[in-house]
Amino acid sequence: MALDNGPVHGREALAELAGERVDHRFKGLPPDAYGLTLAELAGQRRNLFTDGFATPVLALSAERLEHNLKLMETYAARHGLAFAPHGKTSMAPQLFHRQIEHGAWGITLAVPHQVWVARAFGIGRIFLANELVDAAALRRLAAELDADPEFRFVCYVDSVRGVELMDAALTEAGAERPVDVVVELGAGAGARTGARTEADCAAVADAVAGTRTLRLAGVAGYEGEVPDADPERVHAWLRRLVALAADFDRAGRFESLDEIVLSAGGSAWFDAVADVFAEVPGLSRPVLKLLRSGAYVSHDDGHYREVTPFNRVPAEGALEPAFRLWTQVVSRPSAEQAFANAGKRDAAYDLDLPFAQVVRPADGGPERPAGIAVSGLSDQHAWLRTGPGAELEVGDWVGLGLSHPCTSFDKWQLIPVAEADGTVVDYIRTFF
Repeated sequence: MALDNGPVHGREALAELAGERVDHRFKGLPPDAYGLTLAELAGQRRNLFTDGFATPVLALSAERLEHNLKLMETYAARHGLAFAPHGKTSMAPQLFHRQIEHGAWGITLAVPHQVWVARAFGIGRIFLANELVDAAALRRLAAELDADPEFRFVCYVDSVRGVELMDAALTEAGAERPVDVVVELGAGAGARTGARTEADCAAVADAVAGTRTLRLAGVAGYEGEVPDADPERVHAWLRRLVALAADFDRAGRFESLDEIVLSAGGSAWFDAVADVFAEVPGLSRPVLKLLRSGAYVSHDDGHYREVTPFNRVPAEGALEPAFRLWTQVVSRPSAEQAFANAGKRDAAYDLDLPFAQVVRPADGGPERPAGIAVSGLSDQHAWLRTGPGAELEVGDWVGLGLSHPCTSFDKWQLIPVAEADGTVVDYIRTFF
């Protein structure tokens, strides 16, 4: 099974995206753009507000997107961290490549489908933050690794049973290259995945050592699952992770490696990861300190605005929310209530409801602060709560901020990227 997933193939695949034609699959685009390629439409530099875009339409801020990419590139470099941002946030290969252009080591993913998307667009380094036990997926992975000597793949293992399933599938597939695995240390009782104790981790490592098809590459985990997380508890768990790597190293478990992988880091505690990974003792091999935060790329106006580590370390900068969902008022039944035409099909709502931020009057007047609130969502309606004197009419556009990027990207196959004046300069294609 010959597969071509190198850098050249990735550029070709991105070029093919630009050649995709606008049609009924894509929400919010101008109807008179149907039949144009995305490259042709982007070249027209249409205005989001005056050139035919229809509500609801989700847009990314060009300036804020670039700001966030640069900020995390600088942060990781300053703290000596390699960076594999979690691609499940956006599932947008164009953004994957921009993240890599901004210094990312590779891309983190969660399930096999996401790996195949990344490979189709030429991503050469992938960290799978999950144990991979599906035999069909392992057969395809073996073929990918054997066909491309430059492809680097690392995934979790957290159980002896998982190791046995991986080994059986890879052996049956005739895999030539071993799959690099990292033992996942669980964040505590009742947390998500991961071996719960250091003794359990050692048993998993022993099982890996007993196979031909797997190679122990390091240790990893996710500090965001630490029960009752606070700075003290998160730092303590991260020190356990570092100590586990040191224990494995002293036991000679990494003798076949050129570097030891040590990985953690969601979007809420990467400052703690930077603190503790700076304390890593001298080991027998260089250490790849791999941070995996993903929500930064768009940030948000809710959950991550509240929990971002930059609130604790303001001197290091600040992320900016890059999403805005534009919706139109379609009903104003009373002085206290209005309805707009964006709902659960369009907006994230699993962590917070959207936040009404600005109003663009239908008559073309200047934007003004919203002075309204989203009180609920139906499938295709936002319930707006207004005061008696609120300036809001049927036909006005309302700009909504969103919470939780991971459930915002997945509702849109194509997302315009707009400059501050509304000029649309690009379109981001997602693959969920």
